[in-house]
Amino acid sequence: MTDHKKRLSFWQIWNMSFGFLGIQFGFALQGGFMSRIFQTLGADKDTIPFLWIAAPLTGLLVQPIVGYLSDRTWHPKFGRRKPFFFIGAVLSTIALFFAPYSSALWMAAGALWILDASINISMEPFRALVADKLPDSQRSYGFVVQTLIIGIGTWVASNLPWLMTQLGVPNTAAAGVVPDSVKYAFGIGALVLFTSILYTILTTEEYPPEDLEEFEKEKAANQGFLHGFKEIFSNISSMPKVMKQLGLVQFFSWFAFFTMWSFATPAITEHVFGATDTSSAAYNDAADSVGNYLGTYGLVSMFYALILAFVASKIKINRRLLHLVSLIAGGCGFILIYFIQEPWMLHICFSLVGIAWASILSMPYAMLSSSVNPKKMGVYMGIFNMFIVIPQIVAALGGVNFLYKLIFGEAVINTMLLAGTLLILAGLSNLFITDPKATHD
Repeated sequence: MTDHKKRLSFWQIWNMSFGFLGIQFGFALQGGFMSRIFQTLGADKDTIPFLWIAAPLTGLLVQPIVGYLSDRTWHPKFGRRKPFFFIGAVLSTIALFFAPYSSALWMAAGALWILDASINISMEPFRALVADKLPDSQRSYGFVVQTLIIGIGTWVASNLPWLMTQLGVPNTAAAGVVPDSVKYAFGIGALVLFTSILYTILTTEEYPPEDLEEFEKEKAANQGFLHGFKEIFSNISSMPKVMKQLGLVQFFSWFAFFTMWSFATPAITEHVFGATDTSSAAYNDAADSVGNYLGTYGLVSMFYALILAFVASKIKINRRLLHLVSLIAGGCGFILIYFIQEPWMLHICFSLVGIAWASILSMPYAMLSSSVNPKKMGVYMGIFNMFIVIPQIVAALGGVNFLYKLIFGEAVINTMLLAGTLLILAGLSNLFITDPKATHD
């Protein structure tokens, strides 16, 4: 149904996906250092997930609406998805710059909420753009190239506070104050986010609707705020079977990664480095090291995506099997964090996590995009985000605290055992996906 679209070169796909570099700068800084900011401002470990809850709640509301609106948008000059790229970029840049200057927990939680809402405005239209422009035979390749860019962003952004420290920027501050190294990192991230998305806007041309007259007629016949919500809920109730099956995989996957983002810093600084005083140099040095190790999963996801991009450009791949194996590898990486004897071994653990991350950012979207109506690609990509944010909401509302203590015990490092177990379950859940259009190119 979309095979009339021309195949694009690597660099054309790179240009249309380059904005993901900035988006991932935002997510990596948010995921790697917001918990550190919360702890600096006085949050204890068990309250951190609750402070994160605004982020997934925002995604639950924003992404289906943005997807629906972008499906119904067309301008000869500005296109369909690009207006949403720009709006999200402006708001995200402002939120990312000011987040580390929060002086109270409620301010930091509010900054996280605004940042996540703004990034969500840009993110899912980028997913839909791949499906808009690429034939089905290039979908896996396109999403893997996006993952390659995301991996670069994750690695660089995760190491920014450490790099700032190496350049002489102070890494400690008075109690309750975020160090300058983190502030500088967020400022650089804000600049990269805006410029990378602007680059995609300026270098990418969007295709108009196949039948522009019919497109305008449908839009005119279905105007109105209430109609929009009715259509979104109608699409939710009639979502393809493949989307529901992928939903189970996504639930376990994103519960696991939310656990990592919330607890990796307190778990590893305490278990591996023995640092608990958040105003001490030892803690801040350990937290910088955790950012460095988290960067490893971004670096490995980049190289893994590069390999996948080469493979996907040459041969047909089994998306389901690839995703299954990758998620199990990542689960083993999380579990190994509990057993390591030396800090450098964290590179091995997060290398395995990086394999899972690369697959999470590509294979589910490739499977989904082959199974939905291309005219509703934006809204379905937004609805699919429900299976990302719902597990994060469950985790933030006490799911993580309850499960890791119930199954493994009170020590905060047990959160990594929980994340590993969930990621292995995510891998095995791929066995429920049987539609050959989804599982193979």
